[in-house]
Amino acid sequence: VGSIILDFMRENNLSTENVHIFEEECTQSAISLAFLNEQNDAQYAFYSRFPEKRLSCEWPVVEADDLLIFGSFYAVDPLLRDKIREFVTYAKAQKAIIYYDVNFRKSHAHEIDQIMPAFIENIGYADIVRGSAEDFEILLQERVAERVYRDYFSSGLHNFIYTDGGNGVDFFSPSGYHHIDTPSIKTVSTIGAGDSFNAGILFGLWQKDIRKEEISALSLNGWEEIIKYGISFSAEVCQSYDNYISLEFAAQYR
Repeated sequence: VGSIILDFMRENNLSTENVHIFEEECTQSAISLAFLNEQNDAQYAFYSRFPEKRLSCEWPVVEADDLLIFGSFYAVDPLLRDKIREFVTYAKAQKAIIYYDVNFRKSHAHEIDQIMPAFIENIGYADIVRGSAEDFEILLQERVAERVYRDYFSSGLHNFIYTDGGNGVDFFSPSGYHHIDTPSIKTVSTIGAGDSFNAGILFGLWQKDIRKEEISALSLNGWEEIIKYGISFSAEVCQSYDNYISLEFAAQYR
């Protein structure tokens, strides 16, 4: 599995220089199995056998205005917390743009009390926070976007992206509130939709050459343009069984 991942990264011109490869025979790369229901939404099962020591690799060099994305249980896992905090703190000091994707699965619901301090700390690191309606229903027992923003994000002047599938995207920031509709599509599979949405947001920030100092002053119209990249990338992935955008789709943006 590890070799498949590395080969895929290289084929897509991604550096594998900072990938930590497990050498121990008793360890395995993690695998996620996804099962589609009648609505083509996915339920997941996770399998892993990790070594005791992880992330024993050199961190990549981070410079001002670089884009750093982190999230999921990986970002709050008590076993990895010190290393994650170390790198994100470093990136923040270098003035990178930090994007936190909550992406909290139901399989970890029994650990909410334990990981909540890390979740709150991650919010404090981030310039942009993105989460889905399902994330906050599991993590905070709340599904109203405005309440989530008011109770957890507004005091830090965060840019908060709340996604709710076919119901659209709600965006909150110091600039105000904006709702963006999502297109009506025939969904084949939702696997990879959230990751592709994130990729579209980061692509939009990169393409428009947004600097960290410009994030807080970006207009609602500017955010709408960037979020529409995320919606477009996500919609593309939902219309196939691949969990990433196609080369043909990517070519439209080159």
